[in-house]
Amino acid sequence: MSTEVKKTEVGSYFISNYPPFSQWTGDALPTIHAAMANPPRKQGSPSGEELETPLGLYLHIPFCRKRCKFCYFKVFTDVNAGEIERYVSALTHEIELVSQQPVMGGRPFRFVYFGGGTPSFLSVKQLQSLFDRLHKSISWDQAEEVTFECEPGTLSESKVHALRELGVTRLSLGVENFSDAILEENGRAHLSKEIHKAWEWIVAAGFPNVNIDLISGMVGETWDNWRENVRRTLELSPESVTIYQMELPFNTVYSKDLLQTHQAAPVADWQTKRDWVQYAFEEFQTAGYKVSSAYTVVKDPSKVSFSYRDNLWRGSDLIATGIASFGHVSGVHYQNVPEWPQYIGALLDENRLPIGRAFVPTEEQSLIREMILQLKRGYLDVGYFEMKFNANIVERWQNEWNEYVEDGYVVFKTDATGKCNRVELTIDGLLRVDGLLTAFFEPQFRGVRYT
Repeated sequence: MSTEVKKTEVGSYFISNYPPFSQWTGDALPTIHAAMANPPRKQGSPSGEELETPLGLYLHIPFCRKRCKFCYFKVFTDVNAGEIERYVSALTHEIELVSQQPVMGGRPFRFVYFGGGTPSFLSVKQLQSLFDRLHKSISWDQAEEVTFECEPGTLSESKVHALRELGVTRLSLGVENFSDAILEENGRAHLSKEIHKAWEWIVAAGFPNVNIDLISGMVGETWDNWRENVRRTLELSPESVTIYQMELPFNTVYSKDLLQTHQAAPVADWQTKRDWVQYAFEEFQTAGYKVSSAYTVVKDPSKVSFSYRDNLWRGSDLIATGIASFGHVSGVHYQNVPEWPQYIGALLDENRLPIGRAFVPTEEQSLIREMILQLKRGYLDVGYFEMKFNANIVERWQNEWNEYVEDGYVVFKTDATGKCNRVELTIDGLLRVDGLLTAFFEPQFRGVRYT
């Protein structure tokens, strides 16, 4: 029932939404425009009352020094200052237009996320200009978390301090690996010496929350190298660590080469990658960290809340800005246009939001989406879904859960009456969680391309 593949093959494995992105279409555009033009939809609470839907903001900065060979995001390299300025002008105008939409409803942003690409690719002057222009339309003074992704080689001491002064509360540092040979082989722009320079500046600036990204299974990875990655990350002692298992979506450099040559992928098989993540989890737990999801460990759960992740997985609204970015408001999912001329033109020439496609999930699909995303934490609160969706997720998918129990991936927890009130993944289930999720997809979405 689970997607139990052994070799790492071309195609998406990591699941970040439902229904699959490939099902979103331009035909549904009227639905997102209508959602934007109306007050925000409220959402149910465990007590049964309607509450204001939390609101987040994502800003896509699509520039990089190099394109990593495993990257599947919308990024541009070899851009000049004029092109960056034109993009920043378009992005800030998009924020201005969004801020005027009734769907905002006067709500404060609960979380803000600068992703990429490489947001830290921008210079200090460009960052200050971007933030100044953004603040003319919006404020995130009440945000629980303002996250900013960084590539180590793009940082400088002055840039790190500028980000701190500009109100960023959480840095996510894309280390991926500490081996120069592996970084170079996989197309990363930075080397290990730049990691340590950046870390000194980050510590000196006193950032309250810093995450380090690692990737299990990069091309050239070995057990010795992986152990060294874990050791060196522990030496730095970040507040949290995110570990992704290397995959090969269709639009990466590696994937395109493999599809042309029909050769086997030079990436570790799934069991090896799971073994490496399990080793890392065990080492971090020995050092006092707690496992927070299938991908994350945190040093102090009371300090690190992952507002962006947790709110998204519980159905918050997300205003998505920037080229090709994904969002959802009032029950409608949408994506901005993915091409530069269309994105820039819509905003600077036509004075309109650059939305390219949309999808309106049913109530059942919204239930499935929250269930599969929350399962990535390693557990599900059965009562939460009963209150919010009037659905017993254990009974609804009893056969699927029973099979996962037999496979050793899931255990049921019961209350004093013997009723199952919590579904928990075992460590084997947690390490392969994305492979378990498609069993809960509706039949029409199980065989389709994800992206």
